[in-house]
This record gives sequence, structure tokens and C-alpha cells, in this order.
Amino acid sequence: MKDDRTRVVVVGYGMVGSRFVEDLLDRDPQGRVAVTVLGAEAYQPYNRVLLSELVAGAVDVATLALGSGDHPRAVVHPGTSAVAVDRAGRLVLASDGRWHPYDVLVLATGSSARILPLPGMDPMPAGVHPLRTLDDAREIVAATMNAHRAVVVGGGVLGLEVATGLRKRGLCVSLVHGAPHLMERQLDAEAAGVVADGLERLGIAVRTGTFTTHVEVDDGRVTGVGLGDEVLPAELVVVCAGTVAEVRLARESGLDVERGVVVGEDLATPADPRVFAIGDCAQPPEGGTGLIAQGWDQARRLAVLLAARIAAGGPDAVPAPDADADASPPPHAAGTDLVRLKAHGLDVVAMGVCGPGRRARGLRVVRLTDPDGGRHLEMVVADGRLVGATLVGAGPVGADLTAAYTRATPLPADPATLLMRPVAGLATPAPSPTLMPDRTTVCRCNGVTKKDVVTCWRGGADTVAEVARGTRATTGCGGCTDVVSGILAWLATTDPDRRRASVPPGAPADETAAGAAPVPEAVPAT
Repeated sequence: MKDDRTRVVVVGYGMVGSRFVEDLLDRDPQGRVAVTVLGAEAYQPYNRVLLSELVAGAVDVATLALGSGDHPRAVVHPGTSAVAVDRAGRLVLASDGRWHPYDVLVLATGSSARILPLPGMDPMPAGVHPLRTLDDAREIVAATMNAHRAVVVGGGVLGLEVATGLRKRGLCVSLVHGAPHLMERQLDAEAAGVVADGLERLGIAVRTGTFTTHVEVDDGRVTGVGLGDEVLPAELVVVCAGTVAEVRLARESGLDVERGVVVGEDLATPADPRVFAIGDCAQPPEGGTGLIAQGWDQARRLAVLLAARIAAGGPDAVPAPDADADASPPPHAAGTDLVRLKAHGLDVVAMGVCGPGRRARGLRVVRLTDPDGGRHLEMVVADGRLVGATLVGAGPVGADLTAAYTRATPLPADPATLLMRPVAGLATPAPSPTLMPDRTTVCRCNGVTKKDVVTCWRGGADTVAEVARGTRATTGCGGCTDVVSGILAWLATTDPDRRRASVPPGAPADETAAGAAPVPEAVPAT
């Protein structure tokens, strides 16, 4: 019997690829789609954003799991990569030798760590590690058991998170960055200076404007990092020098490739409308941010687009008017360009228009800088609304400005009052779920509101892990975990008689209440 389903092959089963599969199948209740997934890693999808937290010892491996793993209506081949694509025959060759036919091909191959081509790095000596995969994180954690001195190469977001994580484990840490100041994509020199002072107070030596020239090796193991004539001793070196989009498959398939796989607003490649790219490997017209929120937004938009076309008759069909309206990229996807540093001992948030280039746009900038107090607060205002902010040591005001930015709410006539209120020492009530409107966004990575969490609770979710499975809250950057926990605690107090129908009275409490997903430690693929 002929199978009339549209065959969709997804290459890559990371955070973006798995989200696309889930979104597409959720929008295909009629079963018109047959999905095949090739995942290079031999694991279920996991939260790559929290790998630095794993290095710091703040989370365990089980916490990284995304959902329950494979979708029941998707055929997943873990530990299997795509070797080649025959676009004329619409076939994908997998590393196990099998060919997979497709009607639609989605590339979600992500990116890999940039490895510096330095003397001493070929082959990579023992003790030198990138941080891009779960295996990388495990190797770094294992290396900390016998290392006393560590050097982190790269002072971007990941570099700072790793440096503070290693320091939290008790290592003597040096951070080396070639640019004039830290986090140059998000911060100007003054804000970066406050961050550098904070790192120094944590006991981390910061070297900016200094390039790594070579790696010292003895008997195949790293012993130091060269900075010209100077050598920093190290038994552990973590390279956080950025990422490179995984475009080999696309390039060898004859697709347009620049920094990433070139795609249009519909995320299709110009050379082949049946091939799409999403996530870190894609280069959309608006440019790539490298943030997971953008990749998840692309996954959602592509799922909406394909589901509408397939429902209309096939991947080339024209859907009914407005059937795929939700697939169009918004002029500004609020929250997809928000960076929150997960660095233990540092509080840094950057969003929207920020960094060195913001003054060139002629926008109003309101600032409060207090280096001795470890604070630097900056707002960028246009037409009475917040279009960007840089917040170092902001405390409660950071949450207020983040909400103002993501909701595009009007600002007071004098925006400076938003910065002065907490500094003036006025009493500020602690955030309370009772004061949150239902529409308040709790998880910005996934667009989950307070109402969504409450609805999930009333449906039987008692723990953070259960809310994560029901709403996806906490599965992005993890910054909303405390808020979700607070809402659940509030609900438990205000609605103590509510009982889950699925759990009989007297059943033991769920041991995953701290937020860990109940999966095996190794997160094996099934």
C-alpha cells in the first residue's frame, strides 16, 4: 500500500531540531507527515545552554534532559550523522550506510566550537577542551579532579560562565581575551570594566587585549598557555573562542553558504525550496544571534509553514489565506536577543540595542554607573519605550527593565526614575506571584506566562519538572526556575486541597521537585 505521507528528514536532533520535530507533529494530528531524524550525538536532546552550569556543579546531567526524548511518531536514529545529500533524487545518506528519501529536508546541524590553530594544538593535547557538547562538559568536570590551575581562553558569555564555574570548584583561574574588553558584543568598555572588577573580586585573573600565542605541552599534556613571552601555567585549558556553523553538508550539496546556510524569510534555501535550515547553522536575512530563543522561534515558524502547506496538499501547496500567518518573522521577536549571564557571583544582563554601537544610532541613553559598588545600569530609549539595556549588578531593577523591554511597555516621562528607585534605598517588595498579572511572561525563552503555569498546576503538575514537561518553562536558559518554584509554592499554599487524579492519596512525594527531569544519568537515546 502506497504511503502518501509527506516525508520530512531532519538532520540534527539538538535543541532546535528536536523542538521543530515536536512542533511539526503537534500541528499534524491527522498524521500526514512521516518524520525521520538523524542525530549525530548518541543522546536524547539536552539543554546545551546549561552546560556551563554542569561544569560549575550547579546542575546534574539529568537536569539537562529536554522532555521525554523521542517523539512516538518520529523515527530517530541516534549516533547517526548525515554523510551526503542527493538533491536531485531527494535522498540523504547516513553514516550507517542507509539512504533516507525525503520530500522536505530540514538542516538543524548547529555549530561546533572554534578551535584556535595555535602551535601545540595539533593534535589537541590532554587537558585542553572546548565546551560544546555533553561529552565536553563531562571531560572538563573530570579534569577538575586533578587540576589546580585553569586558563579559560575567550571572554565572551560562555568564557565568563566557565571561568566562574571553575572558580566555584576551587581552581585557580585565569581568563584570557584578545579583544580590548570582555563581552565586546554586548558591553561597552565601561560596563565591561565593572564586570572585570567583579571577576577579580571572585579571585579570577583577567587578561584582556592579550592574544594566546601557543600552548605548552609536555608528554602530550598541556602545561601552560603562552601569551607571547609569558606563560600561564595550567593543567586545564578550556577554549571558549566562539563557534563555527556546521555547513559542510550544505556546502557539499551545492547550497548557498556564507557564515551559515543562507535562507530566506521562509527559512528555505534559495537553491532548493525543499531544503530548509534552522538554528545555529542557518543564516537568515536578519542575521543570527547565536541565542536559543531565535532558533526556537525559527523551529516554530517552520513547523507552522510546513503544516499549513501539507494540510493544503503537499510541501509545494499554497495554503489558505492566513493559514501560515504565524510563520512570518515578527519585526521584533521580543526576548530572542536577551542575554543573561549564568556566572556564579556575577549579575549581567544585556538586551536589544546595547554595546559600543548603540550611540551611533542617535538614541537616548540613560546611565547610572557605580564601579565601586559593582554596578553599571544603562537604558536605551526610543519613542518612550525601552529598546535596549545593559545591566551589571542591577538586582531587582533588572527584572523590571527586562519586563519593560519584552512587553514594550511605555516608560515614565523621566526614565531615570527606573534606575534611581532601587539605588535610593527605597523599600522594594520582593516579587510575589500574587502581584503578577496572569499575562506576565515567566519563561521568556519559551513564552510561558504565569497563567500557563497555573493552568499546568491545575492539570496535575506539582513540581518544576512536571511544569517543564507541560509548558517548556525552565528548559531554556534556566533563569526562570526560581520564579516557577515560587509560583508552585504559592499555589500549594493557596490551593492545598487540590489533588492530582493520577496520584492516589498517600503516594510518596516526587523526588524531582528541585527541577531535575527523571531520566537516567547518562541520558541515553532510546
